Amino acid sequence: MPFKRIKRPIILGVVGDSASGKSTIADGIANILGTDKVVCICTDDYHRIDRATRAERGITALNPEANHIDILEQHISLLREGQPILKPYYDHATGTLGPCEHVEPREYVILEGLLGYATRSMRDCYDVKLFLEPENGLRTKWKLQRDTKVRNYSENRVMEVLAKRREDSETFIQPQRRFADMVVSFYPPDANNAETGAHLNVRHTLRPTLPHPDLSPLLEAGAAKKGFRLELARDEDGKPVDVLDIAGDISDKRASSVEDLLWNLIPEAQHLRGNVGRFRDADNHLSISHPLALSELLITYHMIKAALGHHVV
Repeated sequence: MPFKRIKRPIILGVVGDSASGKSTIADGIANILGTDKVVCICTDDYHRIDRATRAERGITALNPEANHIDILEQHISLLREGQPILKPYYDHATGTLGPCEHVEPREYVILEGLLGYATRSMRDCYDVKLFLEPENGLRTKWKLQRDTKVRNYSENRVMEVLAKRREDSETFIQPQRRFADMVVSFYPPDANNAETGAHLNVRHTLRPTLPHPDLSPLLEAGAAKKGFRLELARDEDGKPVDVLDIAGDISDKRASSVEDLLWNLIPEAQHLRGNVGRFRDADNHLSISHPLALSELLITYHMIKAALGHHVV
C-alpha cells in the first residue's frame, strides 16, 4: 500500500496529572526529532485565572473552568492547519499570567499539559495521543522533588496542593486516559520501592487505535534475558490491549542493542539518532534512563510514521 507524506504539522498530545513526566517526555521526543523541527507548547499556559485568584475562589488549575478551553481548542485546530497562534502564557514560578507569545507551527507540534483531551474537537486534531500515568506514590515523589527544588514550595505546601487537587484529578484528568493511543506508566521495581529515576520499570498500554510497530524482533532479542514482556490484556474498560513491560535493570549493552532494533523500524529517521532518555534526577543532575529512552523511541516511531501517512485511514 503506497503512503503519501503529510504536508501539515504532525501533532502529538502528552496529557497527565501534575508531575507525571510530561515535560521530560516532550523534551526528549523533541530532541530526537530535532528541535529545529519541533515546537513544544504547554497547554497549562491556557490557565484563565492566576494562582492567587484560584485560591480565593477555591478552584484548582485542573478544573476546565479555570482554563481557556475554547481558545485552546481553536489554537490546536489552527496549528494543525499550519497557522500561527498568539498563545497565552502562565508563569509556573510566580503563578501569574504573562503577555501572549506568537508561535509558528513547525513540522511537528507537541502539546503537553493537564487538559489536552478535554473536548472531542481537540482530540480529533492529534495524530498521536499519549497519557502518562506513573504509579501514584512515584508521582508524589516527583512532585515533591520538582516543586521544592524548582518552584520553591515547602514539602507541607506540596502535600496540601495534592490533597486539594485529588478530587479534581479524578474528575477531570483521569477520564482523559481513555482517549489515549498509548498509556505510559513508570513504576518502581519490587526490589527497590525507593527508586525514582534511571532504574524505574515502565509499562506501555498499546491500544489498537494506532498501527503499533511489529515488536517481534525486539522481543526475540529480549527472550534470552530479562528486559521485555509483551502480552495481550484487558484495559480498565475491558477492551483488549497489548501491554509492553520494559524492566528498569536492563544493561547498557542490552538497551543499546534494542535501541538499534527500534531505529531499524524507522529507517527514514536514521539521521535523527542522538542522545535519548535524558532526565533530571532527584538532585537536579542530568541522568540517562534506558526505559525512558526506549519509550521515547516508541513514541517517535509513531510521529515519523504519521508524517509519512501511515496513520491515515
